[in-house]
Amino acid sequence: MIFIIPTRMLSTCSRTLLTREVLSQTYNNVRRSFHQDTTFSKKFSLLTVSTKSSSIQSIQSPFAKRNVASLGKTQGRLVILGSGWAGYKLIQDMDTKHYEVIVVSPRNYFVFTPLLASSSVGTLEFRCILEPIRKYSPKIQFYQAYADTIDLKQKIVYCTSNLERSKNKFSLNYDTLVIAAGANSNTFGIKGVGENALFLKDVSDARRIRQRVIECFEHAGQPNITEQEAFGLLHFAVVGGGPTGIEFSAELHDFITEDMARLYPDLINLVTMSVYDIAPQILGSFDQSLREFATKKFTRKGIKIRTGRKVKEVNERKLIIEEDGEVPYGMLVWATGLTDNPLTRSMGNQVVKDKSAKRLLTDGFLRVLDKESFQPIDNVYALGDCASIQDYDLPATAQVANQKAVYLRKVLTQIAKDNPIMDIKPFKFLNLGSMAYIGKKEAVVDMTPVSNKAKESGRLAWIFWRSAYFTMTVSLRNKMLIPMYWILTWLFGRDISRF
Repeated sequence: MIFIIPTRMLSTCSRTLLTREVLSQTYNNVRRSFHQDTTFSKKFSLLTVSTKSSSIQSIQSPFAKRNVASLGKTQGRLVILGSGWAGYKLIQDMDTKHYEVIVVSPRNYFVFTPLLASSSVGTLEFRCILEPIRKYSPKIQFYQAYADTIDLKQKIVYCTSNLERSKNKFSLNYDTLVIAAGANSNTFGIKGVGENALFLKDVSDARRIRQRVIECFEHAGQPNITEQEAFGLLHFAVVGGGPTGIEFSAELHDFITEDMARLYPDLINLVTMSVYDIAPQILGSFDQSLREFATKKFTRKGIKIRTGRKVKEVNERKLIIEEDGEVPYGMLVWATGLTDNPLTRSMGNQVVKDKSAKRLLTDGFLRVLDKESFQPIDNVYALGDCASIQDYDLPATAQVANQKAVYLRKVLTQIAKDNPIMDIKPFKFLNLGSMAYIGKKEAVVDMTPVSNKAKESGRLAWIFWRSAYFTMTVSLRNKMLIPMYWILTWLFGRDISRF
């Protein structure tokens, strides 16, 4: 009997076990125990055996459901695309005993987005809201790259490196895939938005906003600038009346009235702020009394609420609004809805997507649905802003992404313990409410989904808002940095350096 085996390290015990598997007629009955043998490396994907008494030529890998042989990992390779709320939460405490975990993301950090508006005006520094991927989860492999396309049949992800001087392309095989690639800001196809507006999705966006605010004041203070030109430069416009747009407007108002007014006293009377939204009211998802409270506070502060407005076009220094005509501005921040990103857009011919936000549709277990059969694809999951559950549409918020990630982590752990997925209950969202900062140490807190009377506004709500987000920050380092910078801002004001 001759064995042709591609390795030098096969032990006597392994040869004995292999011979039994070749000769046994009950291979399927012993497959589970053989599957748990972790002494085989990637070179054992195919073993060729030649015998005088048998015509058997080859044996397939015992990991029948696996595409990749990972040393010591019974569930093979788990590839996670994205490092946002869904991806990063999934990485935490992930079962690296049974999975070889690989994360692919164009950025090597997680952004604590609820405090992103604060960092855009200097209330907090950028490092306070960042969590490095490698530092928090040293047992995972990380590649800083974009996931371009996915071949679901061959189980391959094609990527492009996102390093400064390297745009190398590479591919990754997977056994289990989690798509948590997030979503892009929705410009609704309006001309000029992508070229002229600023967004608030990442730290790089927050840095550009801070630079632009300071630049507008410096430019308006130049000796050759007329008063009319200064009015345009010092008009700060926000499109989007949801929590992101309202919180940013509140933070910007605090920055201008508390710091810029002291440094540019001759210009402060020329400053105007406007919030535009096509909806009839701001904070549409909040309780009616809280919406009215926020509107009243904004009006008293001089922030103009322009609801029921439709933006037709955005020029370099002018907004063209259907109801108001041309409106000059110095800085425009676009904080509207979400749409698909290039990765999920490229999957349109393979999977089912919802018609509104073009998100990937999943079943109750977060498995992506195949476009042809409309059935869930095994071992392919989607969550976060890029996904929506069929017949159970949920808002694209950090709270939903966080809960989905916790649920999926439990599902993957149960699968590793050989529990079938149908024994697990489908995902169910527990709505804990919403919060929004409205400026001058005031906020609105809407927890009516928990209790009809659980809503608060004003200073007490602001204390709750800050306390809640402080406790939600991940690392001890940031739990120390955030209150430190809050105190520094209170004592010395915000940093207005432009760099």
